[in-house]
Amino acid sequence: MRYVGSDRLRAILAVTAAALLWSSSYAVTKRVLDEVGPLTIGAMRFTLAAGLLGLMVRLRRKPGVRPDARRRRLIWLSGLLGITAYFVLENIGVELSTASDASLIVATYPLMTMLLELAAFRARLAPTRIAGVLLATLGAALVVHNGAQIGGSSRWIGDFLLLLGGLVWAGYNILGTHAGRGQDALGLTYHQTLAGAGGFLLASVIEVRDFRLPGTVASVLLAYLAVACSVGGFLLYNYGLRRMTSSVAVNILNLVPAFGVLGAVLVNGEVVRLAQVVGGAIIVAGVALGMVERGGSAPSAEADGADGADGAAEEDAPTPVPAGTRI
Repeated sequence: MRYVGSDRLRAILAVTAAALLWSSSYAVTKRVLDEVGPLTIGAMRFTLAAGLLGLMVRLRRKPGVRPDARRRRLIWLSGLLGITAYFVLENIGVELSTASDASLIVATYPLMTMLLELAAFRARLAPTRIAGVLLATLGAALVVHNGAQIGGSSRWIGDFLLLLGGLVWAGYNILGTHAGRGQDALGLTYHQTLAGAGGFLLASVIEVRDFRLPGTVASVLLAYLAVACSVGGFLLYNYGLRRMTSSVAVNILNLVPAFGVLGAVLVNGEVVRLAQVVGGAIIVAGVALGMVERGGSAPSAEADGADGADGAAEEDAPTPVPAGTRI
């Protein structure tokens, strides 16, 4: 069915709002890091998110397909990889670097996932995608080089950890797609988040000596990360995705780097240099070019994405989320 008029406008606004929420997490995380350690942030954020998702699973009208023991282990492993391992790298990377660098570097994640999929399945890479990879790599190198010049070795290490996080996220996309076959998206995301929260709770023991209760502002921001970024963003995204083609949704998500840099400026008062702006523009151009297919259509999220949390309205099949988006 083709959606036009107000339905399509609401869908576009919903996906744009999801991009805004996801992009804001970098600046918010950077602010919370002033009071809470990176591992503790992950433990608090995803424990709360798992609780909310668990409540949604229990309240939904149709029960999902219960995974068998082997598939459950794969789902839990994907949660440990895509939530615990990835967000450990991201949180520490943001702590050492800047929220604006993180917002720009994360734009390379879709292409990292595409390259890993191509390597794993020995697929051929179209010339436009090769050009996109090269452009995005050039942009990321410019952002990282700028960080090293301005922030020294600490910021350079942070940027490197963020790039390494992209490879981890790419691995999660492939494993999560395999583990989630036949599973409804809400249940899949709940089990992944539950496993990721458990991994973070164990990892946060390292920071127990330095633990102190976060202040009011940090507590509110932690709740925002869990409720808005980890749950609300997916509900908005899936609402929009059910009312537009996935290629259109993927292209809207190219706004994430721009929103992320804006949030870093407004929330943290970061100063964005020309080299960052140029590097970010090159990354976005490379990502857009890398998604071009023959005939000019972008690939579907089914090809490039991992499964996200399902909207409350329809739960008959998993709804994929483009690679590079975050929960």
